Amino acid sequence: MAEASTGGLSPAQRSRIRRLSQPREPSPGEEAGELNIVPFLDIITNIMMFVLATVTTTFLASVDTTPPSIGGGKVRSDVAANALNLSVLVTTQGVSLKTSGGNIATGCENVGSGVTVPKKGEDNDLVAITACAKKLKNAKEEFKEETQVTLTANPGIELQVVVDVIDALRNDGEEELFPEVHFGVAR
Repeated sequence: MAEASTGGLSPAQRSRIRRLSQPREPSPGEEAGELNIVPFLDIITNIMMFVLATVTTTFLASVDTTPPSIGGGKVRSDVAANALNLSVLVTTQGVSLKTSGGNIATGCENVGSGVTVPKKGEDNDLVAITACAKKLKNAKEEFKEETQVTLTANPGIELQVVVDVIDALRNDGEEELFPEVHFGVAR
């Protein structure tokens, strides 16, 4: 009867089945069959996150400029004596204009001290800036050939204010005044 319950296996066969069905540790040669890439992917992910966090993207905008020359780039004799050499300084009080003859006084009438075109309330008087630039350009026949102006702004002046002054100096709607605007550095 004992033989029927065991299925007709001998004790040696049963022992062998038990031994073969037991999980065993793989030998060192068998472990190389499967590559575990999870640690490698963790390292690559960390490196990528570090690179993305530290790389700064720089967008460059370039403006083609040429260094200012005396007399608006025209070759003439007595260039320094016959040149307007208009310089504009944008301040918090308004706009000051300066020529080779000196600072332009308030109201754009004569050479003198003060802010040439004071602010109207909170904003610059762009119409007065354009009128003054046109008046200075048309003061002498030699000045009419000049196309350059050097613009400097005090620290803290907003970019939009500088752009508005540049637009006021470039033309008056009828004719070009000073289309070549060069930027200077406040000292």
